[in-house]
Amino acid sequence: MAIVEAVLALIAACIGFALLARRWQLPYAVILVVGGMALAFVPGLPTVTLDPQLALAFFVPPLLQASAWRTDWRAFRANLRPILLLAVGCVLFTAAVVAVVAKALVPGLPWAAAVALGAIVAPPDAVAAAAVLKRLPIPRRLVTVLEGESLVNDATALVLYRFAIAAVAAGGVALGEAAGSFVLVAIGGIAVGWAIGWAANWSYRRLDDPLLETATSFIACFGSFLLAEALHLSGVIAVVTTGLVMGQLQHRTISPETRMVARAVWNFIEFVLTSLIFILVGLQLRGILDRLGDRGVLELTGLALAVSLALIVSRFLWVFPATWLPRLLPSVRRADPMPTTGEIIVVSWAGMRGVVSLAAALALPLGFPERDLLIFLAFCAILATLVLQGTTLEWVIRRFRVEERRRIGMSPEEARARRHVARATLAEVERRAEDILEGAVARDIVGEYREIARVFHGVADGGGQAELEARLRIRLAALRSGRAALLDHHRDDGLTDELLAALEAEIDLEELRILRLLGAAPS
Repeated sequence: MAIVEAVLALIAACIGFALLARRWQLPYAVILVVGGMALAFVPGLPTVTLDPQLALAFFVPPLLQASAWRTDWRAFRANLRPILLLAVGCVLFTAAVVAVVAKALVPGLPWAAAVALGAIVAPPDAVAAAAVLKRLPIPRRLVTVLEGESLVNDATALVLYRFAIAAVAAGGVALGEAAGSFVLVAIGGIAVGWAIGWAANWSYRRLDDPLLETATSFIACFGSFLLAEALHLSGVIAVVTTGLVMGQLQHRTISPETRMVARAVWNFIEFVLTSLIFILVGLQLRGILDRLGDRGVLELTGLALAVSLALIVSRFLWVFPATWLPRLLPSVRRADPMPTTGEIIVVSWAGMRGVVSLAAALALPLGFPERDLLIFLAFCAILATLVLQGTTLEWVIRRFRVEERRRIGMSPEEARARRHVARATLAEVERRAEDILEGAVARDIVGEYREIARVFHGVADGGGQAELEARLRIRLAALRSGRAALLDHHRDDGLTDELLAALEAEIDLEELRILRLLGAAPS
């Protein structure tokens, strides 16, 4: 019972900290880490320890697969060059810089352990930046690049991390051998992830049950990771590949009901795991500091500041040249014009570290050289980037005028897509109007579909926004009146709860659809 009570208490604390973050308009990762630190020093609370193997294998796969599932593959592929420059080049460069700094400041630290520290803190996390990016109308391409980077950079960093740990255990590793192994484990991880992704989608066609299909998505997630690791391949790359494959095939293999159920379940899992890993690291701080008692406060502070500064500066040192140099080639310059200085600064500053770095730090083997010091430095670097960059990213975006002008009403892209849908549905109803058996019914409702097509045709051509909004508000008011009448009927005439839930679910879905459209057409 103790473990159940502890988990429930931690989830309750996560909810409270998330509410504080929303009220203060801060990235909730900042509040979770600081809150975990505060809880760690509450008298009477037990010291929290976490199994290193559990940290990486339990927390990382679902978080990576969820991100991969949502990835816009077309936008990702269109921006592959800047994404790979950040996700591979910048991660390796940052890890090298941090390793050099750590080795210079702690001479007794083995090079492999220094590289492990660099690999832990090198990959930025888009979770902390997402809350800011969603609130501001910045160019979509910047969001695509930052989200794409966060998807691939974890794989780069964790493969490097794995080799660093192996090098410590083996007493060293040849650079050429490591490079060859890197390619092998990456390709092998892609193969495993692709196979598991296709197998999962094959099973969806035959399960035909939202709960079973959602459960299968979790089996695919952990199965791809564990299988790849058992074959000594990259589990991280495997689970990212699985997520990409399943995300691209979901529209043809998964039913609408399953998509809704899976989205709700995965959003909940993401919140719980992300919150728990942040707060668990904060809770472990007290025990780590106790074991680092032989090092003075000034020494620890100096080490933490130096590593954090190296982490922030190295990203600027990479991003600016990586943006300028490719455009020396005329073909690149024509296809991809130079972004503004403000956009380059925003990409450089959006380097908050997060959940994957925390999980990797906790996953260091118990006998690893200077394990407590490395976890402490990683924790301080993550905290510094979250507090400094996470709380100022919005200011940087506004200061360098990277915001786009906010669009009023539905975007032309959405309106054109809806026009295509309206035309196709109208064509089908008109075809059925000519049918002998269904013609009378189809002719009776064809006017409704023609009206829908007319409205979206007008919005797509730049007009009709006010009419669309009025229609949506009338429908919303009607739905809410209908729900109130249904509840009155349930209370007065004894409608069964099962039937009430089914009818209310229909109204809820329609209301959510209208609210989303009204969000696209703000009042």
